[in-house]
Parts: sequence; C-alpha cells; structure tokens
Amino acid sequence: MVKYFPSNKSSMFPITRMRRLRSSKFLPLVRETTLNVKDLICPVFVDETAGKPVEINSMPGYFRMPLGMVADEAACISDLGIPAIILFGIPEEKDEIGSHACGDEDVIQKAVGAIKKQVGDELVIITDLCLDEYTSHGHCGLVRGTEILNDPTLPVYGKIAVSHARAGADMVAPSGMMDGMVGAIRSALDDNGFQNIPIMSYAAKYCSSFYGPFREAACSGFTFGDRSTYQMDPANTNEALREVELDIEEGADIIMVKPALPYLDIIYRIKKKFVMPTAAYHVSGEYAMIKAAAKNGWLDERKVVHESLLSIKRAGADMILTYFAKDMARELNS
Repeated sequence: MVKYFPSNKSSMFPITRMRRLRSSKFLPLVRETTLNVKDLICPVFVDETAGKPVEINSMPGYFRMPLGMVADEAACISDLGIPAIILFGIPEEKDEIGSHACGDEDVIQKAVGAIKKQVGDELVIITDLCLDEYTSHGHCGLVRGTEILNDPTLPVYGKIAVSHARAGADMVAPSGMMDGMVGAIRSALDDNGFQNIPIMSYAAKYCSSFYGPFREAACSGFTFGDRSTYQMDPANTNEALREVELDIEEGADIIMVKPALPYLDIIYRIKKKFVMPTAAYHVSGEYAMIKAAAKNGWLDERKVVHESLLSIKRAGADMILTYFAKDMARELNS
C-alpha cells in the first residue's frame, strides 16, 4: 500500500488519483464532449445522368445517386435520425456559365422537389451553391480567359439561391468563396420573399489537397489553373477570422470551416471568437484516408471515425458534414 505524502502540495498523489473516474461506469458522468446523431449532416450526390447508384472509386462505399432514387436515399437518412442532408448536383450538360444550375427543371431543383414530396419537413434539405459542378471549366465563378471573375459571378449565385428556395430547399450553402457572395445571396433571397431561408456559408474554405475524391464524385475538376485565388491559403489563421466576420456581417446564419481535421485550430478560434452556429466539413480526402487504412488493416475504422468526429465536435463544431454520417448514426443508435 502506498504511504507517500508529498511535501510539495502541487502533487497530491496518492490523495488525487485521476484514474478513479476512468472506470467505464463513471465515464458517462464526467465526459466533457458527446457525439450525437443530431450533430450530423449527410452529403448526397445527385447525378442526372445515372440510371442506378454509381460507386465513387476514390470514396469506397459512397455513391452518386440517380434522380429517381434520391428521395428513397433521403428517407433512409431521415430514418436513421440524421436531421439534415446537403445536396450536390451533377448535371447532364455543362457550359461556361453554368446555365443548368438555376433552372426550375435542373437536377438539384428536381431532387429537392422529389425529397420534399416523400419526406416532407422531417429532414432539413440544404443545397450547395457552387458553379464548379455546372461549368465546363470547373471553376466556382465566371471566367474571362484564365481570370476568375468575382463581381459578375455574384448575381448568378443569387439567382441559384432563389431557384433552390423556390424548389423547396430549407437552407442554402454557398461554397464558391467569392467576395460579397453571402450578401448577394441574402439580398436575392430577401427580394424574392425568402427572408426565412438561412445561409450556411463555407466561410473559411481552404485551398486544400484533401478535396481530390470530391472532384471525382461531383465531376468538378478544373481545366486550368487552380483555386488558390479564391480559396484560402492553408498557412493562414487570422485571415479565416476576417472571412468569417465579413460573412456574418453580410447575413450568414451558420459559418463553416472546410476541411475539418487539418483545421481544428481554426474551428476552435472561430467558435471562441464569434459564438456562432459553426459547422465543419469532414471532407472526401479525410474519408478516403480512413477507408484506405482500414482496408489494409492498419486501423479500426469504426473507432477512428468516432474519434475523428469527436475531435471536431470538441474543437467547437456544432454540426459536422461527413460521409460517415450514416455509419456513425447506426453506431450511435445502437
């Protein structure tokens, strides 16, 4: 039996034993952070050209869904208790100006209508607003030569937002990182009677190498240059605070950090400074790495996914967009 009574009062062993409360029966009482199904948002890719689900090679187990099956997929997600989905569209036709992003009969608009008809208001439908999936050049703005045009792109985003709201979307999520984008969308929504449609802004979206699998999933690879002139430098943190502050001033209701795990410090700083509803996007590259390592037997997928999502929540995220949403929901429900 230990009889050690230290003279240094900064160390209280054996009186203080941190291990006492690490017993499994006490853990639920003292756990500081919890992960809940209601924290999750599930991304869904809707492919106008697909006749059946198409598996994404770089995202094993994840699929592009055909329009005819997207409502069933949404119902499955809702049945798991996941409160929201975010929709990404893959149109049949693309052009330089992304014409098929804002028509009433375009892919996202039809998907929203089908989901609303089947699921009703049981599921929050968020729609991604970005031109890269709809443009032939794959950039998030209109272009002139090799220049990405900021100001001429803003009314286009406003038009897309209104078309999504008119189709029945509950929330819009602009991800194009054009300056003034949130303000333009807020004005367009308000001017067309959609004052109550919230905006979840990709406020701190980094020019990350973790997006590779998404570009295959959404068929959104760019044909020239890169996105470093409008997405953020991974080296910067203070810039993220400025981006977020501007988006809040322009009318953002929820702000997002993307990617998640490499930017936990950004999530923490943003949540602490602004105390705003904060989302984090656990992106395709993060998904693909875990899947690849698990396939090789190098780690336990279930445990690593839970730990990863818990770390994002611990950093300050109120909600997490993740491709593991359905798997995590099944585990949490069990």
